Amino acid sequence: MPDHASGDDQPRDISAWETAEPHDWLGHKLQCQGCRHEQLHRDGRCRRGRVCVRDARARRIERFFRENPSGANDYLDHPYFEVRTLAVRFASVFRLPALINDPDAEVRAGVALRLPVARIEALVNDPDRRVRIAVASRLGGKALMKMLADEDWFVRLIVVRRLSASCLVGAVHDPEPDVRRWVARGIDLKYLPALASDPEPTVRQIVATRAQEGLLHQLAHDPDIRVRFTSIERLPYPMLAALENDEEKIIRDLVARRLAEEKQTGHPEGEDHGIGT
Repeated sequence: MPDHASGDDQPRDISAWETAEPHDWLGHKLQCQGCRHEQLHRDGRCRRGRVCVRDARARRIERFFRENPSGANDYLDHPYFEVRTLAVRFASVFRLPALINDPDAEVRAGVALRLPVARIEALVNDPDRRVRIAVASRLGGKALMKMLADEDWFVRLIVVRRLSASCLVGAVHDPEPDVRRWVARGIDLKYLPALASDPEPTVRQIVATRAQEGLLHQLAHDPDIRVRFTSIERLPYPMLAALENDEEKIIRDLVARRLAEEKQTGHPEGEDHGIGT
């Protein structure tokens, strides 16, 4: 409930860990007396159990830096990784190069998100995927293309989501179906045939949603019913008659429905007849 007496109209966070006795990262109970931030406490910018850089709780540490961002530079060498991770978000960017080899991956990832792009290329070979994901979210050009060879599929997924349509050809044979699915959605149409024989049916199904007439006719005979159905939904009317005897009833019904539509109404205005419009 809002604390009207204090003038706070926002609901208070009263989760169990918020009300628990605060401890530092070594497990010691926190005391404000003697703390270097006593003045901040008196000013209301540091509150035991709520806003405190010495607390073990990351949320309380983050609140401290949000209210006192100018103090972040003083905590970039703190022994507790949560403090360094959160300090990186608020510290001066000129102080961050010193943490590019920090022993904690979360700290290095935070550095990768803030340093100029030219300063983070060395992190493309970082041993932790979290750091490489952060790097992939920022690099461009040839440096980003090189990350298509990353050993982690999610890093490669971030890469293909950022590459231009013409550059995705380098990932058509990626071993991870999720990566190839994204490639199929975005690759330049002239390279789409390279995915028409993909071993994963859901990749071929995505190809069928974009394929033009010749390739679409090929996919209409695909061994997977999902691919055939998607293809036949877009196939030009003159090519439908050859598919009336498909082994699957749902396909035969789809063909019959589309042929009936052609006889009754002709080509419905705006329908995509396999030409990629």
